[in-house]
Amino acid sequence: MKRMKYIFFVSVSCILLSACSLKEDVAELYKKESPMEAEIIIPDTFVNNEKEIIKAVLTQNGEKVEGADYVHFEIWKQDGTLHYYMEPAKEMGNGIYALSKDFDSNGLYYIKVHASKNGSIIMPQKQFVVGDLSKEELEYLQKDIPTNEGVHEHHH
Repeated sequence: MKRMKYIFFVSVSCILLSACSLKEDVAELYKKESPMEAEIIIPDTFVNNEKEIIKAVLTQNGEKVEGADYVHFEIWKQDGTLHYYMEPAKEMGNGIYALSKDFDSNGLYYIKVHASKNGSIIMPQKQFVVGDLSKEELEYLQKDIPTNEGVHEHHH
């Protein structure tokens, strides 16, 4: 009798488990993520103490991102002597977000764009030059050292 119960239990279990086979299109049932992207546009040249416009063009799924939750620009000098904390960018329309900034010292700088829309968060970074580079900054670029040596704090 025990053996019959065991065979019955195993048979029923096999039938139930076989009903749980994977569908071929199961991957289509999950949400496909399409991350937001940003193109950082920096003027070709910066002149000391003159305001220049730095832009970020946000896209997602090939379309311009309007009404982002936030877009902040963070700028710092490579040698750590200067750090502008995050400043909100102004929405210009057509997915363009901009910040007007003047720089009072030459050197190698980095900009990081902090942007979010509907839970998609990105933080692309780009380097740029204001005026002329010092000998140390030229050597730094030739060594290919990681790009984030300056003081770095995150505030949103």
